[in-house]
Amino acid sequence: MIRLSCHGAAKQVTGSCHLIETDQASVLVDCGLFQGGRELAEENAAEFGFDPASIDVLLLTHAHLDHCGRIPLLVKRGFRGRIIATPPTRELTHLVLADSAGLQEEDARRAERHARHRGEEHAPSPLYTLADAFHSMDFFDGAASYGQRMGVAPGVHATFMNAGHILGSASIFLELEDGGSTRTVYFSGDIGNPGRPLLDDPQAPPAPPDYVVMETTYGDRDHRPWGASTLELIDAISATQVRGGNVVIPTFALERAQEVLNTLSEGMERGMLPCHLGVFLDSPMAISATEIFSRYPEAMRASFIQRLRDADPFALPGLRMTRDASESMAINQIRGGAVIMAGSGMATGGRVRHHLRHNLWNAAASVIFVGYAAQGTLARLIIDGAKHVRLFDEDIRVRARIHTINGFSAHAGQAELLGWLARCGKPRKVFLVHGDADRGMKVFSEQLQTRQLSWQIPGMGEPILLR
Repeated sequence: MIRLSCHGAAKQVTGSCHLIETDQASVLVDCGLFQGGRELAEENAAEFGFDPASIDVLLLTHAHLDHCGRIPLLVKRGFRGRIIATPPTRELTHLVLADSAGLQEEDARRAERHARHRGEEHAPSPLYTLADAFHSMDFFDGAASYGQRMGVAPGVHATFMNAGHILGSASIFLELEDGGSTRTVYFSGDIGNPGRPLLDDPQAPPAPPDYVVMETTYGDRDHRPWGASTLELIDAISATQVRGGNVVIPTFALERAQEVLNTLSEGMERGMLPCHLGVFLDSPMAISATEIFSRYPEAMRASFIQRLRDADPFALPGLRMTRDASESMAINQIRGGAVIMAGSGMATGGRVRHHLRHNLWNAAASVIFVGYAAQGTLARLIIDGAKHVRLFDEDIRVRARIHTINGFSAHAGQAELLGWLARCGKPRKVFLVHGDADRGMKVFSEQLQTRQLSWQIPGMGEPILLR
């Protein structure tokens, strides 16, 4: 008997965590952090809905926090199995988990100070510490190569296929033995937006699967074409330069930062942006991720590899990479003309919140969002037109120009999702996860209905038999 249950990204966008159980093995696909408003802290700290000690192997699709961010907690609560991922994912996950743990420890120290000032004895503890994060990396055992079938647990074989989402990302094809027969399940992970310059397009599964578990982040809409999106970004920066303001770009460290740098480089080469433009990559994690990119040219699109050889697009003339906090603070003394890229992409934490505090009130400045913003995040509040936002216990008026450019998304839009699914043949059932239940999932399910495909939207922890 084969059972599927979703313990994250069920009728919501973040927290991907899917469990497959057979009579011989328990396999977890991803173990991500729930992201959004502060109320999700309780959800992250809650029980998993399964016994971590019972899991034989964790297969990791990619290194984004909402897919890997609870791995240290899984280990802390008893997981002693293997974690398998591609080599770039393993390296990027180390970076992401260390950053996450550091932020949690910092938040815990801040909460402790505030509690002490209020005369309270107890303050929230971090979900996990840096020591926990480093310990969890010891469980990474074995590297997956695209297209290579490998035994991962008794009666279970996995084939990692390029998902084209971020460096090292994968969709995972599982072959599950069950009483003399075999069932196959294809987990999409996050499906990349094809045609982007850095990575190859998503791959089809090695064979038509019986079942598909797929993301629906943008199941309700398509993205603007890549070329139009890059021009929009360049135009927004140019207009801000004319006004004499700074540009703040809340940036995801993995993929988005590198794509924006590449776009700025192309803009300078074409004479659309000044070569002396001051660009600050104010994200230690994005800086390290950019270095990791350079170590895995084989994981990138051939045309981009050639571009790296001809002229490194990550080495702009006016680029300054700021690791130290003192360097970051000094950026806020610049009154205009700078492009400031900082994390986090949803503005839920990190250095970008300081840059927003110093620029949101300025009508000459611009804030450019180039990625998904979940409900409840500061990014979503600003995008939805908030006139004032709260930052560091200060009410900040929003007067800067706000731009949302969704063509930079690392996720496939609706048309690309449907195209990806068409390459899976006609599965017995498609399980929709990692999407907004009232938007992405709902609209996408209507598309599946017109194509006479059977579909289901699993609830959190709902047991589903795969017959």
